[in-house]
Amino acid sequence: MGKLRICILSEGNGEEPVPTGRARRRKKRKEDREEIFDVLRKGDNDPFFHVLDGETASLLALSKINAELVFNLTESYAGDDTKEMNIGALLELLGHRFTGAGPQGLYLAQDKAIAKKLLAFHGIQTPYFATGYRGRLEWSHDIQFPLIVKPALEDGSIGIRFNAVVHSVKDLMERIDEIHAQFDSPVLIEEYIEGREIYVGVLGNGNAEALPIIELDLSQLPEGTPRVAGTEVKWEEGSEAYRVTQPFFPEDLPDEIRDAIAKTATTCFQILKLRDYGRIDMRLTPDGKIYVLEVNPNPWLLSSAEFCRAARKSGRTTPQVIQEIVDLAMARY
Repeated sequence: MGKLRICILSEGNGEEPVPTGRARRRKKRKEDREEIFDVLRKGDNDPFFHVLDGETASLLALSKINAELVFNLTESYAGDDTKEMNIGALLELLGHRFTGAGPQGLYLAQDKAIAKKLLAFHGIQTPYFATGYRGRLEWSHDIQFPLIVKPALEDGSIGIRFNAVVHSVKDLMERIDEIHAQFDSPVLIEEYIEGREIYVGVLGNGNAEALPIIELDLSQLPEGTPRVAGTEVKWEEGSEAYRVTQPFFPEDLPDEIRDAIAKTATTCFQILKLRDYGRIDMRLTPDGKIYVLEVNPNPWLLSSAEFCRAARKSGRTTPQVIQEIVDLAMARY
């Protein structure tokens, strides 16, 4: 494919609630877009930036950009993560070609309760769960403690800290109240699954490929600390939790377990209508059961991030991965 004029689309700052991991996430996304720009430019494309800053003018300007493809890196609009799918819908209405999930996939992946019900319908195991808002129980399995309690519409471990794992009704009620106060959001209450934290990147469309498995080592967290990849682990650089939790490629998994994990990842990718690339987060229990925790459209493409590390393990360079995503998106149109 010849030289392409590519718009790298990202969101502006918006309002920053404190404390959350959003500021650090935004910093990483800025690094992400700059690295993608350099790769595309060196690959003889013509990239440029467009920022949706929460103002109407930036939306109007999006309708007038001259680009053959939009590399969509947005995760929110005006600081609101629930508007991510609206940007995908706007790009479709404007007739722009764009990378990654469309509005349907963005919506299904973000609403964790709907995602879990769809996955369960197709035989994919997820932790038993309940959802509720302001004292109203919206849906529930018959769940048992310990539980992990998190916002139902956030991603990137936003709103998840070590205190998200609760062992009593009192702690559960306090945790629900905390989420309502901080996010004004429905809560997702899941059974806590003890096991290994597994991430699988998926690349492709019709014949989507599962990339090599990455595991996040949570074994070195302090004694008594829940083994969860929360804000402390993902965003608090310089903390002990951040320092002792490192991703690695596990070598001890039997072939049948690897095959089952890969099949689960590609199946989830297809069920939730993801496109081009994504990442599936799972737990692997000591007895070999696989539980899907989350399905992530449009994960980061930093060379240091899990997705590109796994792609390099498969034999691709980071520039090859980014160009492959461009090619996959263009082929859909």
